Amino acid sequence: MSPFAYILSLPVKAYRLVFSPWVGWHCRYQPTCSAYALEALEKHGAIKGGWLALRRIARCNRWGRCGYDPVPERRNRIL
Repeated sequence: MSPFAYILSLPVKAYRLVFSPWVGWHCRYQPTCSAYALEALEKHGAIKGGWLALRRIARCNRWGRCGYDPVPERRNRIL
């Protein structure tokens, strides 16, 4: 994980440690948004992983979908 991605992962880890036990396990998606964010930051780095995490959190609402939503695999670019 890049240093910037690690810095972005700290609030997610704090949420999982402090607030997640109070909120409960009522997640609409599998994996949970916090697990998704950590995996996206690890796979895709700070910019794209952060964007994927923000999009996922925005989709997690009363009128959104639910179910299995994995982090997309990283594409290999040929230069």
